[in-house]
Amino acid sequence: MRRRAADYRRPVRRRFSCWIWVLLGIFIIAGFVLFVVHHNYQHEDHVEQPILEKKTGNERVAHEGLNFTEEILGATSYARQLAEQMTLAKAYIIIAKEHNNLHLAWELSSKIRNCQFLLSKAAMRDEPVSLDEAEPIIKSLSSLIFKAQDAHYDIATTMMTMKSHIQALEERANAASVQSMVFGQLAAESLPKNLHCLDIKLMADWLKEKSLQKLADERRNSPRLVDNNLYHFCIFSDNLLAVSVVINSTISNADHPQQLVFHIVTNGVNYGVMQAWFLSNDFKESTIEVQNIEDFSWFNASYSPVIKQLIGRDSRKYYFEGSEDSNVEPKLRNPKYVSLLNHLRFYIPEIYPQLEKVVFLDDDVVVQKDLTPLFSLDLHGNVNGAVETCLEAFHRYYKYLNFSNPLISSKFDPQACGWAFGMNVFDLIAWRKANVTAKYHYWQEQNADRTLWKLGTLPPGLLAFYGLTEPLDRRWHVLGLGYDLNIDNRLIESAAVIHFNGNMKPWLKLSVSKYRSQWERYLNQSHPYLQDCATN
Repeated sequence: MRRRAADYRRPVRRRFSCWIWVLLGIFIIAGFVLFVVHHNYQHEDHVEQPILEKKTGNERVAHEGLNFTEEILGATSYARQLAEQMTLAKAYIIIAKEHNNLHLAWELSSKIRNCQFLLSKAAMRDEPVSLDEAEPIIKSLSSLIFKAQDAHYDIATTMMTMKSHIQALEERANAASVQSMVFGQLAAESLPKNLHCLDIKLMADWLKEKSLQKLADERRNSPRLVDNNLYHFCIFSDNLLAVSVVINSTISNADHPQQLVFHIVTNGVNYGVMQAWFLSNDFKESTIEVQNIEDFSWFNASYSPVIKQLIGRDSRKYYFEGSEDSNVEPKLRNPKYVSLLNHLRFYIPEIYPQLEKVVFLDDDVVVQKDLTPLFSLDLHGNVNGAVETCLEAFHRYYKYLNFSNPLISSKFDPQACGWAFGMNVFDLIAWRKANVTAKYHYWQEQNADRTLWKLGTLPPGLLAFYGLTEPLDRRWHVLGLGYDLNIDNRLIESAAVIHFNGNMKPWLKLSVSKYRSQWERYLNQSHPYLQDCATN
């Protein structure tokens, strides 16, 4: 029995020991859970603080990058309200002054200065305008604006007044622009002192040195002047230095200068000057002929419509007495359009009846490469070889001619490409065959009332040579050095001929300084006359 009782009690002790272990395990697990929860809580505290600091840092960056222009344009910003009120207040200041309400104008000006001070202060500190800052000024300005409205400065009055002021400003700006053009035109037309001095010295030489006149007579009948195996160039001008640079630059860049022949036509005033200069200086064995336009007896009013028009009373009144037509640009009243030398380019076959091909050069060009290859170009039966200028829309036919006239619109394409006068290859055989001069005469007669085009030689040239012009490579002739300040240097360097077309001629003080050296390098500045005239 004892053995059984002893055996019976052992299981009870085992049960008690098992419960102790279970409770111990529960306590351990609970402690671990508490530890984990506490640890996570502390970790969240540590993480949360840097995040807040980061947000604060971001806010600081955004504040430092405040764009005040966007602030003023913002729909809900006080800065925009202030700016709009200032604009309205400035309009009312003008109206108040016109109504002699100087006190109101002074009050508005004072508030505007307060607005400007507040906006500049906010811009300097890179902070938006606050309500506390803006409210007093907005209220006071609003009160003054209402006061102005009560004084019958309503919106309609404001609009009418501002419109009249805008119109007055536009008229002043237009007047200033026209005045500037007129002054520029006068400067371009004036003869510089050094050129006048040079002309006087050379004319004195021509009159007193009979040997020069004798030499001119001997060379007048030189067979080289009509030899079609040589290269012939023609220049029509009354500007000695300009012509000298054209010839010097052409000779300097020619492979065989002794094969070049230059035909110059000038007026009676400058004939002796040109002869004295070109007979007294060396031009590398090239031939130079100088003719006087007054010796062309065939060039008269009965033959040439342009002469008849230019000597007419209407033309004299237009050029010398002014015109009531304010739409005519001042440059179109330039006396060069009256000069017959300017129109002589349409009579080249008559001037040189024995020549077959010539290159025409304006007196404001500089030659940079050998031009003799121009004479071997195939013009494909055309009369005129020229560089086209229609890279821009304003150089098409409709910009030069009046296409509202059926005489023009029925015969020509308004989008046809314009081309440049100044460096042109003329096939005189094809010219005579096409009778281009007669076409020129026809269009000049049709334009007696200046309704087809205003003035100049390019518009009638576009008509007379229509369908008879061969486009040349653009590098043969680069234009714009007399008005365009932004021509690519690479384009200038690659050009065979550069053209100083425009008012800013290289022999004038108003020339484009960065292009002037291109012209001056071919000017014989070591000549005693040029040195004397430059210092006097």
